[in-house]
Amino acid sequence: MKDENISFVNAVVDNGNDEEKKKGKVCILAVESSCDETSAAVVSDGRNVLSNIIASQIAIHKEYGGVVPEIASRKHIECINPVIEAALEEANVTLDDIDAICVTYGPGLIGSLLVGVGAAKAIAYAKKKPIVGVHHIGGHISANYIEHDNLKPPFMCLVVSGGHTNIVEVKDYGVYNIIGRTRDDAVGEAFDKVARTIGLGYPGGPKIDKLAKEGNSEAIIFPRGTIEGAPYDFSFSGVKSAVLNYVNSYNMKKESFSQADVAASFQAAVIDVLVSRTIKAAKEYGYKQIAVSGGVACNSALRKALKDQCDACGFELFYPSPVLCTDNAAMIGAAGYYEYMRGVRHGLDLNAVANLTFE
Repeated sequence: MKDENISFVNAVVDNGNDEEKKKGKVCILAVESSCDETSAAVVSDGRNVLSNIIASQIAIHKEYGGVVPEIASRKHIECINPVIEAALEEANVTLDDIDAICVTYGPGLIGSLLVGVGAAKAIAYAKKKPIVGVHHIGGHISANYIEHDNLKPPFMCLVVSGGHTNIVEVKDYGVYNIIGRTRDDAVGEAFDKVARTIGLGYPGGPKIDKLAKEGNSEAIIFPRGTIEGAPYDFSFSGVKSAVLNYVNSYNMKKESFSQADVAASFQAAVIDVLVSRTIKAAKEYGYKQIAVSGGVACNSALRKALKDQCDACGFELFYPSPVLCTDNAAMIGAAGYYEYMRGVRHGLDLNAVANLTFE
């Protein structure tokens, strides 16, 4: 029985393709379960989404102030089969119409990943279909292909989510070069921790984005972390600690502080380093197209700052709709299609890898 706290939606975006084109030539069934969303999608030719079903657990984990891995795994088990069935039904296809099964196999929560990988392997075995393991970050990058027909490699991409912060040179479909990465917290993790510190709760990113609009982003000067000898790498532990110290100093004196000013000033410090380093990387590597992806790509201030800087430099900016920024199977289907077309295949010994590297 489906938990009433789990939302169950078909998160398809309109990419403007006609019905004949949507039918495509290669039909992918994609599965994503790396954290707390159970998702399945049917994607044709890498860019046409026929269905994108997402069962979210946010309402459940909100009670604990963050994702509880064991609970997430159990909810994936409950939802995985109904989600896959709904994706096939919505797309009006059967498993016989599917050319390949693509699934996130890392990185992520190991228990959550195992549910998706196990389901994908079971289908591949039963229907004698090829299976392709997809890297979660590659999925986030590929989300941009779904709505932007004119976006083709090479380009520069900023990946910002709860688990990842990377500046990536997308040299070809599925071929990446990491220019910069975080040395400690991912930016989404920093948003969640700061939100908890100032009493906003979980999930932190959307709450800080909303509250920051009411605050003064110049009220508090929080640090911009730098890494000596690595101009494109990030560090968010310093700004996170600075916020904690700021709040504690007021609490110890039993004085109040402006949540909105803290949110706005913290957000400004983070966005400053994300945008400046991405633009600098694009200039140095000679790219005029920049994409942004991942859950933090929903942040309105980040989008505006990137757009302003791209306009000033004559760069073109791409980002997905919010529903494609968060974890979803459509992006895995897009990434998996290009892996499949490159001849990538995995056997039934495919396993989940919690700390899968990205090179």
